[in-house]
Amino acid sequence: MLFFLLSNRYFQFSYGFAVAGFVDVESATYFQLENRCNYTLWPGTLSGNGVAILGDGGFSLAPGLSVSLVAPPGWSGRFWARTGCHFDGAGQGRCLTGDCGGLQCRFGGAAPVTLAEFTLATSSSDKDFYDVSLVDGYNVEVGVRAIRGTGDCQYAGCVADLSSLCPEELQVKDGNSVVACKSACAAFNTAEFCCIGDHSTPETCGPTQYSQLFKKACPTAYSYAYDDPSSTCTCSGADYVITFCPSGSS
Repeated sequence: MLFFLLSNRYFQFSYGFAVAGFVDVESATYFQLENRCNYTLWPGTLSGNGVAILGDGGFSLAPGLSVSLVAPPGWSGRFWARTGCHFDGAGQGRCLTGDCGGLQCRFGGAAPVTLAEFTLATSSSDKDFYDVSLVDGYNVEVGVRAIRGTGDCQYAGCVADLSSLCPEELQVKDGNSVVACKSACAAFNTAEFCCIGDHSTPETCGPTQYSQLFKKACPTAYSYAYDDPSSTCTCSGADYVITFCPSGSS
């Protein structure tokens, strides 16, 4: 295990990546991604505003290991886990869930996929916004915990195995095994489930029997597009631990 002391912040990691270029450690945000699943994952990262690419866009993470990533102020983006991946020496290949065009992601993870989403403040006195989203479906349990921040700094996550609870019409299978659970939007592509067209506002797009199933299993995760009040978290001056399989399940 390696120990890092940066800007009076103390972390214990298995190994680490740093974002390319120079980052002011006094104002940077540190993400620790840890794999508590009993199988290898391939985390993917995507910047939503072009500020920085973290972890080269994607990498492998064996069971029990962690990795550290450093983001500059104002960074916005997402993290997710890919499963069942096979890549060649050039990083070309595919994943069973969360595929993003190669080892180093060229686009966001293909649905269904559980997302950890962040919009970081430009200063430590302002608020970060973060959530765990099931709007694109579910493939792996994910939890987000803020460290040393101020404010509400809620825990966000989906720590239930939704694949085992997934209705048949939403299931994604590999042989006889359910490996992911689609959102109702991905499964049925209707305005009601996708919150588009005549259902494009919070007033006209409410919870459905499918989003309610997701919400009951994962109360602190986004269950559909307008599930804001109980799902958007805020914190100031924090670093974050993103845990895949926080319950230690497969």
